[in-house]
Amino acid sequence: MTDDTSFYQSELKRLIQENGEIHRWMLALGVSIGALMEVIDSSITNVALPHIQGNLGATTSEAAWVITAYSVANVITMPLAVWLGEVFGKKNYFVFSMIGFTVASMACGLSPSLAVLVLSRVLQGLFGGGLLAKAQAFLFESFPPAKQGMIQGLFGICVIVGPIIGPTMGGYLTDNFNWRWIFFINLPIGIIATILCMMFLPKDAPHEIEDMANQSVDWFGILTLSIMLGSFQYVLEKGQDEDWFSSRYIIGASIASVIGFMFFVAQELTTKKPAVDLSVLRHRSVSIGLMFSTLLGFVLFGMNYVLPNFAQSMLGYTALQAGVLQVPSSVVSGCMFPIVGMLVGKVDARIMVFVGIIMLSIASFGLANLTLDAGWDQFLYPSLIRGAGTVLMYLPLTLAAVGGIPTKDIGGASAFLSLTRQMGGSIGIAILATLLVRRSDFHRAVLVEKITPFGGDVSSRLQSFGAIFQGHGQSPIDAANTGLHVMDNIVQQQATIISYEDLCWLLGVLLLLTLPLVFLLSSGKRPKGAESIEMH
Repeated sequence: MTDDTSFYQSELKRLIQENGEIHRWMLALGVSIGALMEVIDSSITNVALPHIQGNLGATTSEAAWVITAYSVANVITMPLAVWLGEVFGKKNYFVFSMIGFTVASMACGLSPSLAVLVLSRVLQGLFGGGLLAKAQAFLFESFPPAKQGMIQGLFGICVIVGPIIGPTMGGYLTDNFNWRWIFFINLPIGIIATILCMMFLPKDAPHEIEDMANQSVDWFGILTLSIMLGSFQYVLEKGQDEDWFSSRYIIGASIASVIGFMFFVAQELTTKKPAVDLSVLRHRSVSIGLMFSTLLGFVLFGMNYVLPNFAQSMLGYTALQAGVLQVPSSVVSGCMFPIVGMLVGKVDARIMVFVGIIMLSIASFGLANLTLDAGWDQFLYPSLIRGAGTVLMYLPLTLAAVGGIPTKDIGGASAFLSLTRQMGGSIGIAILATLLVRRSDFHRAVLVEKITPFGGDVSSRLQSFGAIFQGHGQSPIDAANTGLHVMDNIVQQQATIISYEDLCWLLGVLLLLTLPLVFLLSSGKRPKGAESIEMH
C-alpha cells in the first residue's frame, strides 16, 4: 500500500518536526521492547518446565505443550501480520497485540491448571506473532537509509540476544522466586512498551482501517495457512518425542501440512485479496534472504540447544549456570551491532555475510572438541567468535534481503524473514535433537564392539572397579555387576560426547556449504527514489 506508506511517513515527519528527533527514537524503543518480549518468551519457559510440571501435576509430555502451544500459535500469526495491519491499521494492530500479549502473560502466570496455562500460551503466541514482524517493518519505514544499519542493529539485539537471555532469566526467576514470575515480569515491560507505542507511533491513515463487513476476507487462505504451519510446527516440536513417523499423529500432521501447503499456495496465487502476499518472493534477494534467515535460525537456536544441553547433561551445570555460558556471546553481539551498523552502506553487505558465515563455522568447529573436563575457556573463545559472526550475518543479511526492494513490499518481506528465522530454529532443534539420539546409539554400538571383558585395558579397569566396590562391602558378584554398570555408563557417556561433536561439525559444514549463494543477495543499498524520511 504505497498511499498508506506515504501517509505514515508524512505523519511521522510532522511529529518529528514538532517534537524533535527524539520522537523517532522513542518509537523505535517502544516497538523494539515489544519484539524483545516476544523473542524472550519463546525460550524463557524451557528451564521452568520441571517446576511447572511438579506444581500443576502434569507429566513431562503434557508440560511440553507449554512450549509447543506458543510456537504453533506464533508461526501462524507471523505471515498474517501485514494483512491484519491493513485491516485494523498498523498502529491499532500493534498496540492491540501488545496489550493482548501482556494480558495473556498475566493469564499464564495466574493459571490454576495446565489446560488454562496451555490455552493462555496459545493466546500469547497469537498476539506475539504480530509483534516481531510488525516491529521490524516499523523500523524500516521510520528511519532513512543512512540510519538503517544502526536501527536494524537495535532490532537485531532483540532477535539475537533474546533467545539467550530467555533461559538465563527464566532460570534466575524460577530458582529465586517462582515459575509464575517468568510471565509476571512481562506486566511492567508490556505497560511501558504499550504507552510508548500509543504515544509515538503515527496514527493510521483514515483509509487504512478497512471495514471488515465490506471487504472480502481470505478465510480459506487463513485456514490453509493455519493447517500448514500449525501441523508442520507440531511435527517439529513433537517428532522426536513421538519417534517421528512411527506415530500416527506425526504422520497425520505431516500429511495435513503438505495438503495445507498445496491449497494455500493455490489460493494465494489466484485470489484477488490474499491474506499473505506471496508476490514479495519475486525479488531474488528476498528469496535468497529467506533461505539464509532459515539457516540463521537453524544455527542460532541450534547452538542455543547444543551448548546448554551439553553443559547440563554432561557437566552437571544448573539451568542458570548453563545460561551464563551464553553471556559472552551476548555481550559481543551487543558491542558488534553498532560497529556493523556503521559499516552498513560503506561495505557490501554480501561481504559481511560471507565473513559472518566463516566466523560462525569456525565457532562451531571450535566446540567440536568438548570433553568432560571442559572449562570456561573452552566455551569462551568459540562463544566470542559466534557472537561476532552472528551479528555480521544477521544485520547485513536483513538489509541485503530487503534493502533493494520497494518500500511497499518491506512489510511482507519482514514478516517472512521473521517466520523463516523462527521455523529455522524449530527445524534446527528438531533435527539436532534427533541426531543426538541417533548418533549416540550409533557411537555406542561402535564402542561396544571394541570393548570386551577380555581386552587387557577393560579387564584391568573392571578388576579395579570390583576391588573398589568390594572395599565398600559388596560381595564379589555384586561388585562385578556394579563395575559392569559403571563401565556401561562410561561407554554411554563417551558415545554422547562424540555425538555432540558430530552436531558441531554438522553446523560448521552446513554453514560453509551455503557460501556460494551469498553473492545472489543484493548489496543492501536502497535504490534511488526509495521512500524515506529525511530531516532537513
